[in-house]
Amino acid sequence: MIRTRPQRAFQPLGAYVALLILAGCSHAPEPSPLSQAGQAAVGRITAARLSGHIEALSGDAYEGRGPATAGDLRTQQYLADQMDAIGLEPAGPGESWVQPFDVVGITSEVPKRWSFQRGEETLTLDYWEQFIAASDVQRASSKVEDAEIVFVGYGIEAPEYAWNDFKQEDLNGKILLIVNSDPDWDPELFEGNTRLYYGRWDYKYATAARQGAVGAIIIHTVPSAGYPWQVVQTSWSGEQFELPSTGEARLEVAAWVTETAAADLVRLAGRDLAELVESAKSRDFQPVALGVTTSLAFDNQLTQARTANVIGRLPGSDPALSDEVVIFTAHHDHLGIGTPDESGDSIYNGALDNAAGVAQVLAIADALHALPVAPRRSTLFLFVAGEEQGLLGSKYYAAHPTYAPGRIAANINYDGGNIWGKVRDITFIGLGKSSLDAVVKDIAASQGRIVKPDQFPDRGYYYRSDQFSFANIGVPATFFDTGTDFIGHPAGWGKEQIEQYEKVRYHQPSDEFDDSWNFEGMIDDASIGFWTGLRVANTDAMPSWNPGDEFEAVRKAALESVNDQ
Repeated sequence: MIRTRPQRAFQPLGAYVALLILAGCSHAPEPSPLSQAGQAAVGRITAARLSGHIEALSGDAYEGRGPATAGDLRTQQYLADQMDAIGLEPAGPGESWVQPFDVVGITSEVPKRWSFQRGEETLTLDYWEQFIAASDVQRASSKVEDAEIVFVGYGIEAPEYAWNDFKQEDLNGKILLIVNSDPDWDPELFEGNTRLYYGRWDYKYATAARQGAVGAIIIHTVPSAGYPWQVVQTSWSGEQFELPSTGEARLEVAAWVTETAAADLVRLAGRDLAELVESAKSRDFQPVALGVTTSLAFDNQLTQARTANVIGRLPGSDPALSDEVVIFTAHHDHLGIGTPDESGDSIYNGALDNAAGVAQVLAIADALHALPVAPRRSTLFLFVAGEEQGLLGSKYYAAHPTYAPGRIAANINYDGGNIWGKVRDITFIGLGKSSLDAVVKDIAASQGRIVKPDQFPDRGYYYRSDQFSFANIGVPATFFDTGTDFIGHPAGWGKEQIEQYEKVRYHQPSDEFDDSWNFEGMIDDASIGFWTGLRVANTDAMPSWNPGDEFEAVRKAALESVNDQ
């Protein structure tokens, strides 16, 4: 059981009034956006504090923090203990530190070879090297029999862009071969090289299932995925966790293939992959039945288990606003114990991803608690589970929020961190979407830094981490990521470091804590989160989406809902 503590009392209202200026309240603006009290508090975000959390949580004793494991429980207890020590109050159901939820674990025993036929010709692909597959159904077995392969281009149905790759074709019982990413060659179509949710694997699988398909195969390339094939191997093998099914359409087989394997498969149909992909770059594209069939059957080992989000709260000091909240998030899970690497190491420690994000949010919590008066709105520190399995914890929280969405002022998410040193910039994933833009630019300027949008826009980061779950319920949400303009290094050096990490450490056992890490940039990034959260919590009006943003309508509905109460 996760230990709990008594609730922290509100500070007296008299003290609140006396220290409004020190807290940086909007009723008493200062020439500088950074208050004296805030400066003292943010100084508590130190390399020692950050590295201590990262080294602990990424240690082998936590076994890679896989969902519903002993390491997961240790992680939950660690977070509860740390928030208790800071002086936060438990904010889960029943005044507990945790918000438990059920997950279904699926371990698919996929055959080592997968064969495809066209007439008398046969193509066989090797598991791991050429394809990765898993069940998308929560049953003891998965099966497709003599299913035809149909190429459906990007596999996107987007009425707002007058785009439909399916063209009302009957795809029941088919297996869909799908190009990764979304149309990226025209900035006036979709968002150019900025990937949207339409380019995400989870969208493609879900949409294929809604079309009546029994399977879907996504074609992997490093540019379209944003990571090498080895990430597919480690992320989609072993036990996979999902929220319990609620009757939605599901695939029997959800698969990936390498680009070379996809070319061989298309060649079996007498087609050329490059030509098919080129044909998909048009609104007039029609699905292409390849005349290739396949059968695949395998057993699934199912487990019913529980994991939990871990939640602490700093109550707001303004009686009129304390029932509204700013939510900081970081996912506490990683991949657990999996396939050993070449050295025999099988623990996927997840130091950068995401012990670093957890450390930053804990440090921000400590700094905000150290203010002489708490921010006017309440602040929630939400460490979510199962992000690596498809944002499970944040999806669960969004469906079962402890605050109504219309009372959540903003979400500030940390996923990863800067381990390479000071930078002149900060990457704001979500720049241009909400009124948070002006807040963050003002604060970054006080550090002598500039704010840049997603510097790897083709990766679709906005839709890949937990801020997306909050945006989906209307909450203005952002994710602060590492800048790339490193002080003391030539242009391009920063991107090289980030890409090298993705190549050799991302979702690998080698993502381990290293004494050589430079925490100066991480301190700066966590400090921006501190000041952003403080500013949002102390300002009368809550942030809003920019007019016409994809999440604006749901925000308006959420606000109307609480106003009607």
